[in-house]
Amino acid sequence: MAEKKEQRRGLGRGLSALMSDVDIAPSRTEEPSTPKSPDRMVPIENVIPNKDQPRRSFTDEQLKELSDSIRAKGILQPIIVRPAPGDETKFEIVAGERRWRAAQLAKQHEVPVLVRDLNDQETLEIAIIENIQRADLNAIEEAAGYKQLMFKFGHTQEKIAEALGKSRSHIANLLRLLNLPEGVQEFVRNGELSAGHARTLVTAKDPDAMAQEIIRKKLTVRQAEALLRAETQPARPKVSSTPKAASEEGEKDADTRALEGDLSAALGMKVTVSHKPGTTQGRVTIAYEDLDELDTLCMILSSGR
Repeated sequence: MAEKKEQRRGLGRGLSALMSDVDIAPSRTEEPSTPKSPDRMVPIENVIPNKDQPRRSFTDEQLKELSDSIRAKGILQPIIVRPAPGDETKFEIVAGERRWRAAQLAKQHEVPVLVRDLNDQETLEIAIIENIQRADLNAIEEAAGYKQLMFKFGHTQEKIAEALGKSRSHIANLLRLLNLPEGVQEFVRNGELSAGHARTLVTAKDPDAMAQEIIRKKLTVRQAEALLRAETQPARPKVSSTPKAASEEGEKDADTRALEGDLSAALGMKVTVSHKPGTTQGRVTIAYEDLDELDTLCMILSSGR
């Protein structure tokens, strides 16, 4: 566990420096307005994909569209590569696998490349950054990218926001979506729910049920927010002969739910806040899914961040 902790702390260069080195601009365009000059042209068979590439899906339709563009205009943005570990005759893709695949479809014999000397950690960081910059990325995929940069490499929300030209609130709001049930996250991935709908569901009592109602009734984000307000509006208290109705596990107000969401987003783990009625006391519970997350939590608490 100590070895993993040390690996996370060895951050090396900052995100901005890495992005500058590999010519990744803070925008979500597939090709830059000013094409970069490649270091060299390399036979396409000498370029190999990165086995740790975080992006696994490349749709046939998107590849076909890009291959048609490459056939007509060539590859405007060089593929970023590094010398392949263990094989000096090959180059491993750091960023641009989609372009490489499309170039194969376009029957290109050579591809333009930018050769960079990067270690395994920097290569994975850049691959994640490139994925985050994609225009077709959904909110859950984008949030997962931010979480990887934070908890695999130790970057803060502030540093990520600065490097990628985003607001810190944008990143924090997306990270909160990762606390939603997996079924709701899948609705976002497949486009049945927007990021706005998903943000509304973060504080819902039953996100799954509300998500299905939003989809079934085709509610707008404003209508979904109204539905949530109706759900969380305090009911008239019932007269009871026992004090059990005011138990510590009673209904939470919207502010407490929002606080839980913010803390969960900041830590990347499920956080529960419980108040003891009639006092200023309570407890905060942090749930971790595996030993890596526990290790990360220990690092955060011991570093005073």
